[in-house]
Amino acid sequence: MEYRGVDVHRDQAFSGGPAPDAPVRAGIPDHGRIPKYYDVASRLAAMLDELGEGGTLPTERDLATRFEVSRATIRRALSDLLLQGRVRRYGRSTVVAGPKLEQPMSLMSSAEGMRWQGEMPSRSLIGLDRLPAGPALGAQLRIAASDPVWHVERLLLADDERVGLESLYVPVERFPDLQRDSEPGSPFHRYVRDRLGVRFATANEKIETVLASPREALLIGTPSALPMLLLHRISYDSEGSPVERVRSLYRGDRFSFTTQPATDTSLPYATWS
Repeated sequence: MEYRGVDVHRDQAFSGGPAPDAPVRAGIPDHGRIPKYYDVASRLAAMLDELGEGGTLPTERDLATRFEVSRATIRRALSDLLLQGRVRRYGRSTVVAGPKLEQPMSLMSSAEGMRWQGEMPSRSLIGLDRLPAGPALGAQLRIAASDPVWHVERLLLADDERVGLESLYVPVERFPDLQRDSEPGSPFHRYVRDRLGVRFATANEKIETVLASPREALLIGTPSALPMLLLHRISYDSEGSPVERVRSLYRGDRFSFTTQPATDTSLPYATWS
């Protein structure tokens, strides 16, 4: 691997200055040498700040000439920035991406989280099916394995850009008219709150990093190698009964999650399982 020597006391030059979420010493190894692609990626990051959101980067050939490295090094640097969500591909062009969407770790829906940040959220229905719960899902929803559940699968969009995929499971017995009454593009929480009077109280949530399956990558419109954030959630009503089981897949380059301790125990909040 190609390395470039650096002065470890000047490592903030590679992180764009001090940042609380930057790697320790900007990720520079103790021996003081960093791979060329990392050096180039750091210098490209400064270029992104100058270009601004939506700005188009020079071609790989031009960048290779400017930084005096091979095109393979440029491609590796751009690949890292792509996975970080700093740039996006549009055909053969590479442009500066906007900031990631921050999704609060709470009972706020993904749509409410997007709207909170000035994005226009929407959902596109992929399918609404009725099927047996099965042992695992039945145990989570506290129903028999043979009891039917609704499975609602929807694409999540922010300003018409596909950013995620959501699978919602709820008992048919509790929501018998879901297929007839619910609107595919509206939040499920709003439906059960406004039409059925069900209040969400708490939720158990777990997040892990995964790669999308070929089908999921095709639906979301991302490369299969792009890391995804997978959120599992079971929500409960004020009486402690499970209301929903949700599996949400978010683009790792477009989302981050935030949380804060609850100061009022009467307010709904998410807990880690």
